[in-house]
Amino acid sequence: MRCSGVRVFGLATVVLFSACIPVPTALSAGMPRVQKHESRHEIDQLEDEWREAILKSNTAEMEKLLADDYLAITASGRLQTKEQALASLRLGRMHFKTLEISDRKVRFYGTTALVTSQAEVQGSTDEGDVSGSYRYTRVYVRDPQGAWKVVSFEVSRIREPGEHK
Repeated sequence: MRCSGVRVFGLATVVLFSACIPVPTALSAGMPRVQKHESRHEIDQLEDEWREAILKSNTAEMEKLLADDYLAITASGRLQTKEQALASLRLGRMHFKTLEISDRKVRFYGTTALVTSQAEVQGSTDEGDVSGSYRYTRVYVRDPQGAWKVVSFEVSRIREPGEHK
């Protein structure tokens, strides 16, 4: 069997050019820098809108932010659907006096944005007083119309060494 010089050259060219193509990092998932910057700005704005909606018990704004299949895991480990979250806010079972956010990090994976932050909270839910320090993760997915929607939320209380429930 004889190898054609053209085939060997063609294969070598493909290997060489494929080695020059940048591999997207997990943080940007191949998202162009300008688009990543714009998306980061959108997510930061949505995070601020979420905070304001929680502080003002604004269920109409919260309705827009949450995806229909939204699912949260509360600090006590309970699952909460979109309907349950909105009802809790509407009926005053969830009320926050203060909600200070810090240490926000936003990472992108294609059409998904993962937000982690720390929150200092003064407030209550139907589970009782929830004042304290928390870490949370919120997951946004860009829907077919191009809007970011919150699909998942999980929160954990930060406990001081030696502190018990």
